[in-house]
This record gives sequence, C-alpha cells and structure tokens, in this order.
Amino acid sequence: MPVWSRVALLLLVLTSSARGDDPEVVPVFVPRQDGFASIRIPAVVVTNGGALLAFAEGRQRNADQARNRIILKRSTDGGRSWGQVTVIAEAGDRSLNNPCAVVERTTGTVLVMYQSYPAGVAERSDRIVPGYEGELVVRNWLITSLDEGQTWTSPRDITRQTKRPERVTTLAGGPGIGIQLRQGPHAGRLLMPFNEGPFGLWNIYAVYSDDRGATWSLGEVAPGALVDGANGRRTSQVNEAQLVELRDGSVRFNARRWSGQAVRKTCVSADGGQTWSKVTDVPELADPSCMASIIRQDDLADGGRTRWLFSGPQSTKRENGTVLLSTDDGETWPVKRVLCPGSFAYSCLVPLPDGTIGCLYEAEGTSQIVFVRFTLGWLTEETESKKPTRN
Repeated sequence: MPVWSRVALLLLVLTSSARGDDPEVVPVFVPRQDGFASIRIPAVVVTNGGALLAFAEGRQRNADQARNRIILKRSTDGGRSWGQVTVIAEAGDRSLNNPCAVVERTTGTVLVMYQSYPAGVAERSDRIVPGYEGELVVRNWLITSLDEGQTWTSPRDITRQTKRPERVTTLAGGPGIGIQLRQGPHAGRLLMPFNEGPFGLWNIYAVYSDDRGATWSLGEVAPGALVDGANGRRTSQVNEAQLVELRDGSVRFNARRWSGQAVRKTCVSADGGQTWSKVTDVPELADPSCMASIIRQDDLADGGRTRWLFSGPQSTKRENGTVLLSTDDGETWPVKRVLCPGSFAYSCLVPLPDGTIGCLYEAEGTSQIVFVRFTLGWLTEETESKKPTRN
C-alpha cells in the first residue's frame, strides 16, 4: 500500500469513535511532525497529581545512537490528548538513550535516568571503554521534576554510583520505568533496572536508593545470564529489563531474551535488589527479542487485590501486541488479550487513577508512538468480539 494510502487509512481510524469499553488509541509522538527524523523508546508514568508524562528518544536519524535527545509530552486528561513536545535533556553530539522514569510517592518527585553515548560511536563499537573518565565512556545521568514534569533540574552525573569501574562498557537503564517498594524491610526503596555490557555479554542488575534518589547504590548482577552460544562463544541470555514487586516485598526481573529459548527471562531478589537468583525462562511469555513492560496494580476497591500486567509482542516477530494478567506474582498468566494484532514493538504500561490501564507503545513498524487506554473488564472478557479502535 502506498505511503499516502496508509496515512489516509490511519487518519480515518484515528477519527472514528470508540465503541463502549473498547480500547481508545491516540497518537503521541509522530516523527517529523514532532521535529525528529525518528522517535523511539517509550516510557510513561503518572504523577501524584494525575498528569501523564510520556518520554522517548528524539533521534536525528533512524539509528540507536543519532545525537538523540530525551523528549517529553504531558497529558492532563488521562491520555486523551497530549501537549507539545519538549526537549528535557540534550548533550550536543553525544547520544542520549534509554529514558527510565519513576515517581517517588511521598514527595511526588519524578526521576528520570538516561545514558549518554560518545559522539559518533554506536553501542556495538569496540571504541567504548570502561571506567569513568574520558569522552569514550558511557555515562549515566539523572534529572528530576518537582512540578509534575513542567520543569526539570540540570542533569546530574551519577555514573560512579551506578556503573562498575572495570570491564563494563555499554550501560542501559530499563528502558521503561523503575519502581518504589511498598512491602517488606526495604519499603520506600527506589529501584531502577539496568543491563551492562560489553555488547552481547550483558548482565542485568538494579541500582537502588533509600534516600528518595539523593544517592544510589549498585546491586550485584544476576547469575546465569551468560551462557555458551551455538558457536561455542559466550553470549548473554538477557538484555533490556523491567522490575516488579511481589506481595512479600521481593522483586522480580522480567528481561528481554537475547539468546536461548524465545521467551522472557526472569530472576528474583529477596533483599531489595542487592542480589538475585539464577536467570530462568518464563515459558508463558513469548519474546521475539523485544523490550516489554510489566507492572503491578493494587486494587484497593477490591480488597487490596494485587494483579500483574504484562504487554509485549506474542509472536516470532514484533507484532501481535498482547496484554496478559497474573494474580499469583507472575507464576502463571491465565488471562490474555490481543491489544494490537499488527506491528507492536517497545511498550510501557501505566495504571491510571480511574482504574483503567494505559499502554504507550511503538506502532506501525516504529513509525510512531501511540497511547491506548483499556479497562480490566475489556481484558478479562471471555468474548473476542470487540477489537481495539482508534479515536
């Protein structure tokens, strides 16, 4: 289908009315229209005041390292409409990657971590060096907002607190979201998920803060991430990752598969993200090697019932975007429903104040980032007669 025909069709469905409880889809980041050749890597959080903050990488061309900026759009009506794009972090010719956000629930502070890559150097390059000094080092940065994402602090370099000094070259937070623990001896702790290179030899770990983000500590890597590949060389099973809290305050990693069986990878920490069990498979969650999202939703209106929601492409390709639900801390995923049968890449879920769920995801072959809202009722319906519509 010609490009102009696809655009016309998209505009037609975007202006159609949603039916009942059917998911409502709204475009958020549109390349060129929003001032960048490519926009990728979605992350979204809801502030204490109810504003939705959508983050992404604004890229000068369609490449992972392309003088990227970290960009933001805000919504104050539950994701039905979005404001203008704002650049909240830039670093000249260096590339900024992997926005990962969390809201500190006591103060309402929004924290965003991201990494900066050397100018003109890709993640795969062997020019990247370990350590903390020099232009060829990957650095980790933190910015914060105290006013619902309207203004942001200057970037703070926290590389030394969050990166090992030896061997580690590449560094990536999330992308997606961090979490703040609610139960157990580490209640209140902020946790951000990370993977560290060299490229293809990634380990996953968490960085954590017990003082609301003022200082950060470095957790241990999860054992079992590195395995022998088909060619006899060492390779990693894992890559981009997200975290979710269990009922008892333990923490589970849910990681992108890099090698091995084409399913998600997982491990558990019983000490607030400091150490981890061995990396294992999640047989029920297919993974064509793509970032995915996992969140916990506590339903106070339903006796404090805890649910986990997962979104990701359930296919051998980045398509068939599906939402799955677990009520047993991710041991089983008995409920699932297709949210987007077509192209579906990176995604980020967010529980909304009205009890609905939002999902910010890459659509149309990563040609745009859209936001969809759906209800738990839609997800748990036995019939598949309703399909997502765009509004």
